[in-house]
Amino acid sequence: MIDPQTLQAAVRELPALPQALSDLLAALQREDVAVEQLALKIASDQALTAKALRLANCSFYGVAGRVHSIRDAINVLGLRSLAGALTAAAVSGSFARPRCAGFDFDAYWRHSMASALCAQALAQSLKIDEAAAFTAALLHDIGRLALASHYPDALAQALRHRAERDCQPVTAERHILGTDHAQVGASIAEHWRFAPAIVDAIRRHHAPPDDGGGVSLLDVVHVADNIAHALDVCGLPDELVPPLSLSAWTRLALSPEQYRQIFERTEWQLNDLCEALTV
Repeated sequence: MIDPQTLQAAVRELPALPQALSDLLAALQREDVAVEQLALKIASDQALTAKALRLANCSFYGVAGRVHSIRDAINVLGLRSLAGALTAAAVSGSFARPRCAGFDFDAYWRHSMASALCAQALAQSLKIDEAAAFTAALLHDIGRLALASHYPDALAQALRHRAERDCQPVTAERHILGTDHAQVGASIAEHWRFAPAIVDAIRRHHAPPDDGGGVSLLDVVHVADNIAHALDVCGLPDELVPPLSLSAWTRLALSPEQYRQIFERTEWQLNDLCEALTV
């Protein structure tokens, strides 16, 4: 079992997200966005800018080779798509490759990227915030990466338990660790000061509510996670598709043809995105 206080201390010790990204994410919550000022602030972070421009020039954005500055990126992609690109660039550099038996770092990132792309496509079809969907899905398993980095032996034991019992990862994590990657991920998202809806989507991405109501960011992340597993983008021999919430699937109310297009879009965009982030 992991001591909750020790775990919270480890979360608090994580490096903060770049200030330029935090400012951009905060600005997206307001209507009076000073674009020029934001562009200058983002451009002042050279490492983040370099990776974001490489990502923005990916062919999946349809502007390969045309984005030469953060201002270009804003003009071509818009602030919300740029926020997703910057978040992917920042998060990919926040954790070193962990040494945890049974944890496949490359497969972890491929699944996270596939989930983010799928969530973005779902959000576009549903006409809800694409940037929030991309970010929440990108981070939905960040707790697993944190556990692999800070508690490699404990997570390795949970992974062995999952393989031996053929159970879902969250079940094994709760049994061995006393917590799960969704709870840890939500704590990290709170530490990084993401919007409450993103924190909630990370915390409950395996357990959306059964009651009715309109489609939510949580529903999108839950379904995107399941689709990414079902597409087997990582090629893992023991890939498990989590239980799908029929309520969440029903709330999305997309047609088979829409889903077919989303499946294809996710698969062809994935390699470009992973290559841009060198993962």
